[in-house]
Amino acid sequence: MGIWIDTDMGFDDIAAILVVAHSNLAVDGVSLVSGNAPLSHVKANAASAAAVFNWTFPIHTGRELPVFCKLETAQGILGQSGIPTTGRSLPPADPLPFSDAFTALCDWLPEGSGPKRILALGPLTNIAALALARPDLAARIDELTWMGGGVTSGNHTASAEFNAFADPEALAIVLAHGLPLRMIDLDICRKVPAWPEDVVRIREIDGEKAQMLADLLEGYVNIAISRGRPAMAIYDPTAAAIFVEPDIATLRHARIDAELHGQHTRGRTVVEMRASHGQFNAHFAAEIDPERARRIIFDALLREAER
Repeated sequence: MGIWIDTDMGFDDIAAILVVAHSNLAVDGVSLVSGNAPLSHVKANAASAAAVFNWTFPIHTGRELPVFCKLETAQGILGQSGIPTTGRSLPPADPLPFSDAFTALCDWLPEGSGPKRILALGPLTNIAALALARPDLAARIDELTWMGGGVTSGNHTASAEFNAFADPEALAIVLAHGLPLRMIDLDICRKVPAWPEDVVRIREIDGEKAQMLADLLEGYVNIAISRGRPAMAIYDPTAAAIFVEPDIATLRHARIDAELHGQHTRGRTVVEMRASHGQFNAHFAAEIDPERARRIIFDALLREAER
């Protein structure tokens, strides 16, 4: 089995990668894409995270700009680096010897036997580039689990979830090429929250790494606290939890389309669940066991904090 992660490397991306790393799945490679922050910050975050968490899998530089639209980041919410904190940040690290993500994906897909599974945690720009340039290789992807979209509403706008809004053309390309998309959307992720008490559990562990993880998680949770909510949805780690233990969620077949127009609707994921009204082309997570998902996520973070 081959495992690939595509990411814009914010804090919840890092937590998601730790979920996969602490499972029995071996990561073959990681590709970076702009999203939470411009690609230069994403690359710096990746180098720092690799040093702190002793990641040995290769990390590759992907697309800097969306397929068609201007770059849209989440820095207004997440800060300049794309990773908020209440204290410690990822320490600076020497740049990694990044190679090209497109070339790396092309090399990875033909290799070996067994399923090729991708966990995508940001805008789908890298995957769309692969589908456009090498549809023969993209067709070898057996599973594309994506944290993105919203069945009922958005977060970056009233209609659109951020990863979909940042590059809706990429999502449309992925769908048009028939890639096996499994959408883990806002609605399902909002059933899996991180609470201030979760920060306390990590902070009780001795060591610099534990305290840094606590500060980063607290910075993330405080996004919700500052808006009057008691807890923060842990988006990317929820997708990772479903990726490593698929039986925690129930997926439904549907017709999913990306809205590409409209001042207030661009980036919306339109999900048609009636077979009589559209040809189904993807799956979305309709139900989840939130306590199992939280256990998978925080077991991984606590184990990492204790290392």
